[in-house]
Amino acid sequence: MAQENYIGRRKTSTARLYISDGNGVFLVNGKPIEDYFSTKARLNVAKLPLDLTELDGSYDIKVTVAGGGVTGQAGAVSLALARAIDDLNEDKHGILKENGLLTRDDRMVERKKYGQPKARKKFQFSKR
Repeated sequence: MAQENYIGRRKTSTARLYISDGNGVFLVNGKPIEDYFSTKARLNVAKLPLDLTELDGSYDIKVTVAGGGVTGQAGAVSLALARAIDDLNEDKHGILKENGLLTRDDRMVERKKYGQPKARKKFQFSKR
C-alpha cells in the first residue's frame, strides 16, 4: 500500500494524516502521540477511531497538525484518522458512522460584536 493522506479539521485546527501499512508507529508533529497529547482524555479522543475498529498496531501513522489549541487538534486528528480508516476498510464504515466519527464538528467561536465587550456579553447598564 502506498502512503495515503487525509485531512481533518476541528475549530481552527487542521490535521494532515499520512497512513501506510506498518507496525503501529503513531507520530504527531514528529513526536510519539503519547508525548504530544499529554492528558489521557485528549489521547483517547485522538485514538478513538483506532480503538473502536480494533486496528491499533496495523498502520504507521504520521500527522502534522497546526492551529488552535490541543483539544481542537485532538479532534482534528480523530476526524482525519476516521476518514482514513473508512477509506481503507469498507467494512468499518458502520462502526465509525454510528459513533459519529465521520461527521465534522462545525462549531466555531462566535465573533465579537461592536458595542459589546465579547460576543454576547453586554457592558454594565447604569440607570443613573
